[in-house]
Amino acid sequence: MEVLMNMWIVLLLLSVCSETIFCFSRGNVEVACGDMTPQHDSSPSTQHPPFNIIADKSQFSPGDEIKVTLSMASSEGKQYFKGFLIEARNARNLSETVGSFKLISPDISQLLKCDNKEGSAVSHTSDSHKTEVQVIWVAPSDSPSSVQFLVTVAQGYKAFWVKIPGPVVSQNGAQTSMFTSEGCGSSKSCLRDPEGCDPQNDTACHFLSFRRLERSVMFELSGSADGYVSFALSQDKWMGDDDVYLCIRDTDRVDIKAAYVSGRTHPIISSQNILKDMAWRLSNGVIQCSFRRDIQLPPENLNRFNLEQMYYLFMAHGRVENGITHRHDHQPLISTYQASITGPPEDLTGSRSPLLVKYHGAFMLIAWTSTVSAGVIMARYFKPDWPERNILGQKVWFQLHRLLMTITVLLTSVGFVLPFMYRGGWSKRAGIHPYLGCVVMALAVIQPVMALFRPAPDASRRYIFSWMHFGTGTVAQVVAVIAIFLGIHQQALSLPAPWSTGVLAFIVVWFVLANLVLEVHRRGFLPIGKYFKNVKIYTEHINSDDKEEVVFVPDENETSNVESCFKNTVLAIYLCVNLGFLTTLLWTISAV
Repeated sequence: MEVLMNMWIVLLLLSVCSETIFCFSRGNVEVACGDMTPQHDSSPSTQHPPFNIIADKSQFSPGDEIKVTLSMASSEGKQYFKGFLIEARNARNLSETVGSFKLISPDISQLLKCDNKEGSAVSHTSDSHKTEVQVIWVAPSDSPSSVQFLVTVAQGYKAFWVKIPGPVVSQNGAQTSMFTSEGCGSSKSCLRDPEGCDPQNDTACHFLSFRRLERSVMFELSGSADGYVSFALSQDKWMGDDDVYLCIRDTDRVDIKAAYVSGRTHPIISSQNILKDMAWRLSNGVIQCSFRRDIQLPPENLNRFNLEQMYYLFMAHGRVENGITHRHDHQPLISTYQASITGPPEDLTGSRSPLLVKYHGAFMLIAWTSTVSAGVIMARYFKPDWPERNILGQKVWFQLHRLLMTITVLLTSVGFVLPFMYRGGWSKRAGIHPYLGCVVMALAVIQPVMALFRPAPDASRRYIFSWMHFGTGTVAQVVAVIAIFLGIHQQALSLPAPWSTGVLAFIVVWFVLANLVLEVHRRGFLPIGKYFKNVKIYTEHINSDDKEEVVFVPDENETSNVESCFKNTVLAIYLCVNLGFLTTLLWTISAV
């Protein structure tokens, strides 16, 4: 009798368990609507989900229908899934379900009542193997500005993924961005490029924000890119040993991944899923994503940083080909100072150009578009001036020329060393620019060495030195200008195009015009003195009538003064205009 009773108890327990399994295999998972977690008594998978969630529209109006497709994405492992749960939620409040669904394949999908709304979710009807399922979402009349689709998928009892982020769709006429700069510095920390931009209405805005949420941090990232946008946490301003997070475009979806870089190499994607509440959106070439990460992670996450510390922030974007993320298109935007990830909100500033490279560009611009040009003009056209005036035993023009050329050599020498200090060696991605820089540096050193051994003015070999000195200086100036044109658009110092190129071109043309005017004047084709003659007045007595007559005689000294004044005026105008445009370029360098 006791044995019979035990058998009945076992049968009863088996029937209850069978009923539970049977119900869940039939997709009646309304109990999981809230957190979308199946009652499997195990933890969801931390591997990257091998599924795609795609919407056939990115914008909608109330009453519109959007087809949502869940399908297998990976060719590795199992090529099917058994169970699923699809919901649509407010992208800015993921706890709120939005709209209702219609079925396309009633044999494999069914409507559920979640959040007391009929048809607000879709689940499976059996545990049969599936590779794809499609449903129709209907936008309600009171829809929020943006809606995100979330999916839970099960391949088995222990192999399942919870709340896989799907695409974000926006209501027509509403702001298309998931994010806004509202609250930057007050409720969240932000890093933006250009400074002060708003991703809500500027597609060129690269935007990163973060704010603390109890024991985690919510990150938002937005930017226009062909393949990916990313940011990294770093302990210094040099790429390497950094905690990296990427939003990678994969056709019509975005994969949000954590990674790590050990040097100036491709990021190593983490195999563990440490990110929560992930959301993404694609619109007009702009990639947007958000996720939440715990402040502290278990010790097995060796390459993940503790968010309670301070870090430099890197923002970068680039292209993706065949699943490989390539080097960023532009120099990363690096925060000016280390930011506290969990500290008070800040509106951060940053730069895409390292300070050493900025100084390099500034020194080379000053040397080869200002001091050297003034020194050349002084040597070519001002030798006849101040013939009796000396400074420290040398002619005025020569002392000014030597001073300007010495400044040029010093600026060139210091500027030449700076990028090597920054790179720690030779740059392999700067093209011909560093080679031209080496040529300029060599010629800049040769010039003063050559001048030390110049023959006396009356020596027969003096003309050889003069032509060599002139030729070497001219070649150095031309090569330097070409190098500067190439340098202002290097990744490490990319000035705004095309206007920065236009400003630099004007500086070169302005120098040529000033030389042309002075050269024409020197050759006598522009004898300014004869148009501004002063005269001395003499009186002569005419014997016949005993009257005086006025005679006008040109004053050669005054004519010479007018000629000198003309050259001084040309030089002054040249230097003022040159300084104005040079200052513009220097200000631009400081702002990048």
